[in-house]
Amino acid sequence: MNGTCEGMMVEGAIHAGGCLCGACRFEAQGAPLDAAYCHCRMCQRSSGGPVQTWALFPEARFRYVAGRPAVYRSSDWGVREFCPVCGSQLAFRDADGVSLNTGCLDDPEAMPPRKHIWCESRIRWFDTADDLPRE
Repeated sequence: MNGTCEGMMVEGAIHAGGCLCGACRFEAQGAPLDAAYCHCRMCQRSSGGPVQTWALFPEARFRYVAGRPAVYRSSDWGVREFCPVCGSQLAFRDADGVSLNTGCLDDPEAMPPRKHIWCESRIRWFDTADDLPRE
């Protein structure tokens, strides 16, 4: 890979997104550092789905432009942010940066996953039809 995800907007581009009800809106700038499907049990439980997709941005290139998220410490290493009005999960923060839930982006097509992570926790009846690396 060349440091950006195929199909993703380039340096300086603004990626906007938000929750279901519109109370929380955010922006991320430039190309993400990484993007993936996460199959871990925490993502399954927090999303209610078999997988969570995310795109990672440095904290300095992310900000909320409307509303303030509620925060839940889901592990010793990270917190999840969600809308306090509608409950939409927006992001996960840890030492690596801010992982935005790509489904919350206005243009989720711009952030295709590069890989799968935590595949040992994958729910066996769910799989994707791709040849991305699996960790």
